[in-house]
Amino acid sequence: MFGGHFFPEMPRPFNTQYKCYPAAMMPGAERSDVEGGGKIIMPPSALDQLTRLHIVYPMLFKLSNKRTERTTHCGVLEFIADEGKIYIPYWMMQNLMVEEGGLIQVESATLSVATYSKFQPLSKDFIDLSNPKAVLEMRLRHFACLSKGDIIAINYNNKIYELNVLELKVNI
Repeated sequence: MFGGHFFPEMPRPFNTQYKCYPAAMMPGAERSDVEGGGKIIMPPSALDQLTRLHIVYPMLFKLSNKRTERTTHCGVLEFIADEGKIYIPYWMMQNLMVEEGGLIQVESATLSVATYSKFQPLSKDFIDLSNPKAVLEMRLRHFACLSKGDIIAINYNNKIYELNVLELKVNI
């Protein structure tokens, strides 16, 4: 008989580089679900590796462009990208200042849950909506996380509205 304690395996970090492409370049039908949120498409091998690493759920990632020293955070929508590639929303590519086919570092991340967020629309068109708060709340459901300083894009009634993430607060 064996004695002792069971210690669950601690998650190990996921850290790899991929060539980055806008979601519009994904083979197949248009993926507005990717463009309208804060989640990316990764290759199947990433899921295999993440599973072996016992990654913490929800799967959140820090994306970094080492060349420009720009970062953002995201979730993952699916694992169907071609090997060596990720597909991300165009607004993320702009924030990261990465060209199509450019290298992006993808690292697993653990983030605190925000209790408050403050946004600044880049045009007054957003404020002119009949209920901008409801539109924002509805569209933010497609984001796994936010990063202060990002300019996110939300699609409503076939129009893209850009908002600057000014502030995020978490309870510690």
